[in-house]
Amino acid sequence: MKVNAITLRSGNVIEYNGKLCVVIKNDIQQPGKGASVAQVEMRDIRTGNKDNVRFRTQETVERVRLDQTEYQYLYADGDDVHLMNQETFDQITVSKEAIGPQAAYLQDNMIIEVETFEGEPLGFKLPDTVVMEIIEAEPVVKGQTATTSYKPAILENGEKVMVPPHIESGTKIVVRVEDATYLERYKG
Repeated sequence: MKVNAITLRSGNVIEYNGKLCVVIKNDIQQPGKGASVAQVEMRDIRTGNKDNVRFRTQETVERVRLDQTEYQYLYADGDDVHLMNQETFDQITVSKEAIGPQAAYLQDNMIIEVETFEGEPLGFKLPDTVVMEIIEAEPVVKGQTATTSYKPAILENGEKVMVPPHIESGTKIVVRVEDATYLERYKG
């Protein structure tokens, strides 16, 4: 679908020079003399390369619609992850590298939203939060709980997270997947 470059928003996917790119930022610049331009910062979905492009505001670009389908995480096999379509029960295999750093937070039977273009998986969205257990944390130092300091802890998946001093090994916590941060102690 053709759209004016001025209408692009962060998160839109466009086809530019034969590549699929996601828009990161779009600034409208109005020089003192002449027509306005749209300064678009975008990232190639397949390679991850960033690019800054200037479009005239009346110039059109091809906006791409990605299909969004729910998949269930089945298991990991080395560097590959196996997912099953919730509607057709078809299985796909993708690399952990394609999913990105959030692949460390995959859990059995987790539902993941997969964005595809012409059958090729391009984007992966995990749930916003996951419950994980702390397997290693420094002991509490008496009097340290009075301050708002955080201490490092290691989760069951091997990832490090900063937690409040009162959190000990064996405690289950809620972790925000997007930036791997502690939210709260799990109340379940």
